[in-house]
Amino acid sequence: MSKTIAVIPGDGIGPEIMDATIRVLDALDCGLTYDFVDAGMVALEKHGDLLPQGTIDAIAKHTVALKGPLTTPIGGGFTSINVTLRRKFDLYANVRPAISFPGTKARYDNIDIITVRENTMGAYMAEGQTREGTGENEVAVSVIRNTRPGMERICRYGFEMARAKGRKKVTAVHKANIMKTSSGLFLDVAREVAKDFPDLEFQEMIVDNACMQLVMNPYQFDVIVTTNLFGDILSDLCAGLVGGLGLAPGANIGKDAAIFEAVHGSAPDIAGQKKANPCALLLAAADMLDHLGMVAKGTRLRSAISEVMNARDRTTPDVGGTGNTDTFGDAIVERIKATA
Repeated sequence: MSKTIAVIPGDGIGPEIMDATIRVLDALDCGLTYDFVDAGMVALEKHGDLLPQGTIDAIAKHTVALKGPLTTPIGGGFTSINVTLRRKFDLYANVRPAISFPGTKARYDNIDIITVRENTMGAYMAEGQTREGTGENEVAVSVIRNTRPGMERICRYGFEMARAKGRKKVTAVHKANIMKTSSGLFLDVAREVAKDFPDLEFQEMIVDNACMQLVMNPYQFDVIVTTNLFGDILSDLCAGLVGGLGLAPGANIGKDAAIFEAVHGSAPDIAGQKKANPCALLLAAADMLDHLGMVAKGTRLRSAISEVMNARDRTTPDVGGTGNTDTFGDAIVERIKATA
């Protein structure tokens, strides 16, 4: 197939890890062409806008984007670029796999958990936020808003994805015992949707217990479905189980567009030094290939990453190697070409 995707190299280490990722995708002979566009601080400096209209138009045209880490300036009324993109394209499902790879310093082996997080509602809507008074009289208020259609589509997405990937169990994580309205609605809908998937085991778990259980025995989890704030926290916890955000890809899925990204930040302190591990973006690219129907190529990419990390062949120091971003990419490219 031939497909053009929008590519946002990003800020800080973004261009370095994106270059390695593009070289790997080309080695896979995916038939992809790239429309490079800007966002973040690079875009602000070049175009006077963190998210130029041309970038929005490219994503809308191509429907698929691969994105490096972006920097949103602190203060000054700037809105998170990632949040803006999710709202602009109604990317309601944030899919975060946590998969063990050899050669890491992780506390666990053989972890394979997917967190499906609602991406557009809940505590991150920033509705009704007020902060009034001073000193002992200061009061801060923020409204959590969930809707039945929003909760249904994220729950149904999680169950359908679990079935499509051959998973066995879905855990709905909530706080309905205390947050009886916003979290209660999510749990009610999750229970209703679960009835349509009798082939999948359904479990419900309060979020604080889920955090403890993930640390004590993560193997009991398969697919986690949850709301926005809890999903943000739990997906980072799961990343910690497999070695950190350097191995954490993310997919933001909507009806009309999908953006695949490295979850970690732009790490400006090491930008230009080629110290960055490209695996998070490479794994996001593998998920993108799955989304585009090139599942076999996505599998080859994950296998090549695993082989390189197992051999510690030219890998970056964070996973026990003495190589750099470019040599890590070179080693993966060699494995891919060897299996062509």
